[in-house]
Order: sequence, then structure tokens, then C-alpha cells
Amino acid sequence: MIKKVLIIINITKDDSMNLAREISIWLKDKSIDCEFISFDGFCDNSPVIGYDLVITLGGDGTVLWAARNCLEADIPVFPVNLGQFGFIATVEPKNWKKALTAVLKDKAVYSYRGMTLTKVIRNDKVVYTSYALNDTVISAEKTATTINLNITYNGSPLCDLKSDGVIFSTSTGSTAYSAAAGGPIVSPELNAVVMTPINSFSLSSRPIVLNPDGEIAIKVEKSRTKEINLIVDGQEPFSLLTEDVVTVCKAKKEAKLLFSTSENFYNALRSKLNWWGGPHA
Repeated sequence: MIKKVLIIINITKDDSMNLAREISIWLKDKSIDCEFISFDGFCDNSPVIGYDLVITLGGDGTVLWAARNCLEADIPVFPVNLGQFGFIATVEPKNWKKALTAVLKDKAVYSYRGMTLTKVIRNDKVVYTSYALNDTVISAEKTATTINLNITYNGSPLCDLKSDGVIFSTSTGSTAYSAAAGGPIVSPELNAVVMTPINSFSLSSRPIVLNPDGEIAIKVEKSRTKEINLIVDGQEPFSLLTEDVVTVCKAKKEAKLLFSTSENFYNALRSKLNWWGGPHA
């Protein structure tokens, strides 16, 4: 039974405040407590506890923040789409009441999405950690600047990569930056990690789909530039140093999203990315 709800308001979206008030009034009429958090797109991670449901009013980026911070407490996320793409924020504003009614009646459709855990190890100490629903990106701070990375999988050498960087995406994140860099689109029902080089110096470097049960380790090697960043799910960059090791592995828990079904995913592919396979009238 849902007794306490948190609404995450993306303050960069014009209609988010009005919609938040409308939803909160509706919930309070049903004797459900409601609290608010403002989100500007780059808030620090802050684990959410003590709620039965989290409602996001924004785009996919708002859902990413919510998923990372709701993961440990296993709180489901109800994503209302006020953004452009809506691959994971699938509830349209005009349909929120119908969808939320289904949730309260325990008739809603849940989708479980695999997430990754990223750590930065420096001098044998963990100096950064974050979950990711979309992707982990290592890249030079400046464009058109190659960096050198040594990458292993479960301790076995995978590649020495010279490129602008590399993307490690979940299946959910395969439609984001990874796809723009030439990576494959992976069904969100398939738990996988996609490694996509960014402008590799070698023509033989191609995207590869990996079993998420293994651990990927990326050692930052000496490059012409010392300005190398780690960005998880579009968060603020974390600066990497030579000899740092970044590890990416499967998180022990999965994100629990409402209404982010396979049908909605493929509809978004066709309507948002024009993925038809050929001309379409």
C-alpha cells in the first residue's frame, strides 16, 4: 500500500511545478502524504529512503537520477515525461491520473532494468562510486583529443584503446550516447553492457556487447592530455588521473520502473528516432 510519495520536480521544465501541485492535491485527497525535491539536471546523488513511490516530472535525465538514488531502497519510479525522447519517462502528462490510479490499485506494469556500478580506484583506494542506469563515459575534456586506456574483462586483456574515449552503456542506455557513437541498440529486456569506443584511432575497434556478470577494468594510461573525465549518467564530470583504474560491473539490484514496457520502448524507437528500417510515409 502506498502511503508516502516523493515528487521530483525538474525545475527546468515549464509545466513541472503546476503538475506537481495538481498531483499532490490529488494524492492528498486519497490520504497519501506527499513531499517534493527540486532537480536541475545536475544534482549530487542523494539516496532516497522512507517512500513507497517516487514520481519524476521531467525527461529521461530526471528518471536516471531517481533510479540511481532509489535503487538501494528498492523504491519504484513513476516517470512522467516532460522531455523530448521519453525512452524511460513513458507516462505522458495527459495520462498521469489514469496511470497513477492503476498504481494505487496495484494493476500497474513494472519493468526491471539492469544497472551498473562504477568505481574509481586511486592508489588502492576507492575515491568515487556511482550507479548508472544509462552509461559510464571516459573521455578527454577537450574534443579531438585522444587518450590511452588499457581495458580488461575479468582480468583478461581486452584491448589497448587509443581514442577520444569509451562508453559503457546498459541495455537501457544503448539508445543514448552509445547509439550516437555507433553502438548497437539493445532491447532493455536483455541484461548486457555495451562497450563503444569514441572515434577510435584504430579501424578495427568496434563496439562489443559484454556479459554484465563480469568486471570491466579500465586503466588510465599516460596521454598527451591530462584532462580526462569520467561522467556517469550525464552527471558532473569526475577528473581522472594517470594510473587511475575505473571498474564497471553489474549492480546487485535492478531499477524498478513503472510503465517503461517493451512496447513503449519500440514505439519510442519508431516515433523518436525514426527507426523504421526504410522509407515511411
